[in-house]
Amino acid sequence: MHEDTDSLPNALHRSTQLHDRPNGISFLLLISRQGRVRLAKWYTTMSTRNKNKIIKDVTQLVLARRTRMCNFLEYKDSKVVYRRYASLFFVTGIGHSDNELITLEIIHRYVEVLDRYFGNVCELDLIFNFQKAYSILDELIIAGEMQESSKKSVLRAVGQSDSIEEAETSEDSLARLSSGHARG
Repeated sequence: MHEDTDSLPNALHRSTQLHDRPNGISFLLLISRQGRVRLAKWYTTMSTRNKNKIIKDVTQLVLARRTRMCNFLEYKDSKVVYRRYASLFFVTGIGHSDNELITLEIIHRYVEVLDRYFGNVCELDLIFNFQKAYSILDELIIAGEMQESSKKSVLRAVGQSDSIEEAETSEDSLARLSSGHARG
């Protein structure tokens, strides 16, 4: 029989840690140069209060850094890896033993897929089409781990989803039109 030997204070301490996963990404944030969060995806469970604290702290840390500085920094018991593309910072939180360069590649892969989908993505694309940005991210990363590295496969899956959505929308429109003619 396995007995849980963790004391309550240790369990509470772990619940406030940024990264309670052995490997992988704990969060991905897209932050504008003005400090506005444009997208936030969390792969670990934590309270809204902790999430807000992390967003505030990480935003201040990243925005305060000069352009030529390293894209990795220590934060609590974890590392923050970020990369700036135009007016947006793509920021991830990873475990202390995770590879920063692989994380930069994951960020870059996400940006490449966004670019292909939107045709040179910009901040406004992400503001007005945030559902698609999340959908693309969900095709790439599941539970903090990269699941699909092929840009073509991700774009194909998102394209199929778009086709289904369009078909359902046009069916709904036709149904409304035909019910309107039936009344008249």
